[in-house]
Amino acid sequence: QVQLVESGGGSVQAGGSLRLSCAASGYTDVPNYMAWFRQAPGKKREGVARIYTAGGGTLYVDSVKGRFTISRDNAKNTVYLQINRLNPADTAMYYCASHLVGAGDAFAPNRYKYWGQGTQVTVSS
Repeated sequence: QVQLVESGGGSVQAGGSLRLSCAASGYTDVPNYMAWFRQAPGKKREGVARIYTAGGGTLYVDSVKGRFTISRDNAKNTVYLQINRLNPADTAMYYCASHLVGAGDAFAPNRYKYWGQGTQVTVSS
């Protein structure tokens, strides 16, 4: 049974940083891509960063470029999201996802096969 477990969220002041982790287990096949999404109350889930697990290539949504960094440690089956210069607009539940399938938008939620339960990030001004 595949499990993705996020951690590292919390409440921080604007300007601060957080490092989110996503520990994966139970795979029978190595994921091709892993990604981070976020969902704020009343809003759609949006993808923010994606990483190709074999080669390390990354993709970011424009709104987070320069502040978010996705990385992975394949030996630990863990993906990280470093978030710097946090602002209140970053407040959301952050989810880890893996195994990109099909064709289409790189950040379409329905293209990811497995999901974690999320970790909450709250940024106060």
